[in-house]
Amino acid sequence: MKIRCLLVDDEPLALQLLQKHIAQLEFMEVAVSCNTAVKALEIINQQTIDLLFLDIKMPLLSGLDLLKALHNRPPTILTTAYREHALEGFELDVVDYLLKPVTFDRFFKSVEKFLKIYNKSLPNGLTAPGTQSIYLKSGYKYFKIDTADILYIESLKDYVNVYTRDKTITSKYKISELELVLKDKGFLRLHRSFIVNTIHITAFTASDVELGEITIPIGDTYKALVHQIKR
Repeated sequence: MKIRCLLVDDEPLALQLLQKHIAQLEFMEVAVSCNTAVKALEIINQQTIDLLFLDIKMPLLSGLDLLKALHNRPPTILTTAYREHALEGFELDVVDYLLKPVTFDRFFKSVEKFLKIYNKSLPNGLTAPGTQSIYLKSGYKYFKIDTADILYIESLKDYVNVYTRDKTITSKYKISELELVLKDKGFLRLHRSFIVNTIHITAFTASDVELGEITIPIGDTYKALVHQIKR
């Protein structure tokens, strides 16, 4: 399921910018937006909100006053043009404090922090629920990739190259992390540096496998896995 976000800001342009940033991430959605903390309080009491983007300076009730009034606060990222409220915000256990105008780069870092703190399964587990797709982070984006399109994966220490039918994606994951995600999707770890998609194997020997014109070596400790290809 997507991460449901509530956006609260009395500046229409600020709301539009956050909506634009969220639209670039497939695992997030704007559940609702509003322009007062009073309305936000009503929404939070009526709906499930996974992540709150909250302005501080608003009429009637400030964002900080709203947080103080909430008994069960949703994870919150404060958005403001004022630096001086940062300490008070963090004393209220907010996830992060964004200064306007919010760039996508800074927004994304806040989202990553939220995902890490609350151990959200989608980007950490990479799997897109109910599909044969995975999400791969490259740069500041998550790319949705059909697993059938993946030919093989090559380890580059803390990074991997994921080779598909038409492109290569470099992503900051360890190959062991992708091995766990892909183990039930027809993939085999045949080398400390390589995972292959078995549906693309066209030939194999005791020492290597072929994916068309591509040859992948089989590591000594993985040779027993060749028997799985025959099944």
